[in-house]
Amino acid sequence: MSWFRRRDRDNGVSGRSLGEGNASASPNVDDGVRGSEGAAGNPLAAADLPVNRLEQVTQERDELVRLCLYALDRARSAGVAERIEQGLARVGVMPIRPDGERFDPGRHEAGGTVPTDDPALNGVIAETELVGFADQGRLLRAPIVTVYTARGTS
Repeated sequence: MSWFRRRDRDNGVSGRSLGEGNASASPNVDDGVRGSEGAAGNPLAAADLPVNRLEQVTQERDELVRLCLYALDRARSAGVAERIEQGLARVGVMPIRPDGERFDPGRHEAGGTVPTDDPALNGVIAETELVGFADQGRLLRAPIVTVYTARGTS
């Protein structure tokens, strides 16, 4: 008898050893295990995962991305911040630095203004104060930017 088997009230043995199979195992026990060598040999191919498991993996990925952004915002070392940003980019989380673009309140958050005498610069983003991020095209965080404004209108 294995150490993880227990005796019930009638002194019978319940449980099973690791080698014993269970055809009626809970779907939470082996979710995503069957067909594990799916598309292109990827053991975590989305087509092989049950919907509830795919949702769970997606939620866990989103949480890890949020945690990385939190760590990035607090990184004291430029090297550490750069490394986190590179890692995020490898999984499809891209930085948004819209310097030189026209300010769009639907995509950018104004953190401040800087006066300019050049009418062509009015409404253009002067610099990015806090980098924004998009995850495979979905906006996670709008960049906070400083916007040029015509002198006398701020």
